[in-house]
Amino acid sequence: MTMREDIEAVAARYPSRRSAIMPALLIAQREYGHLPGPVLEEVADILGVERIWVYELATFYTLFHTEPVGLFHLQLCDNVSCMLCGAEALLEYLEAALGIGKGETTPDGLFTLDTVECLGACEMAPVMQVGDDYHGNLDVARLKALLKDFRAMAAGQAANPAPASARPAGE
Repeated sequence: MTMREDIEAVAARYPSRRSAIMPALLIAQREYGHLPGPVLEEVADILGVERIWVYELATFYTLFHTEPVGLFHLQLCDNVSCMLCGAEALLEYLEAALGIGKGETTPDGLFTLDTVECLGACEMAPVMQVGDDYHGNLDVARLKALLKDFRAMAAGQAANPAPASARPAGE
């Protein structure tokens, strides 16, 4: 199926085409990797909705990317629970280890580093989302291991590191 056909199929499940904007954006992002202006306009045109409605959602939610991101998009929670559990030091470590600042992508395109307001996973603070997976109870040693695993995955040498939800508590 084409992106247009996928979006049309999703839109048919909703009573209003405006309600299909978020799933349509996910389809478009899967197709293009990110959502630059022309893609947002294409989604609005396919759905027959106001372009501003599409722009509003694409720029509000952290799951949508209007700029290219690295293969591994590291989103470290910087809300109160995570900060109290050491997220600030983890951010400093990641910036040093990757040689980039918050909001930047490594020159090789592997990593983009961002902070997000809340991931809703305070029980495993500090927590970081990478793609669709949450990695919690983080410390520097765990981050080192994750970065090593991600680099190996990029080189085709390792399986996907298990998200925090797949690991025993406290691990």
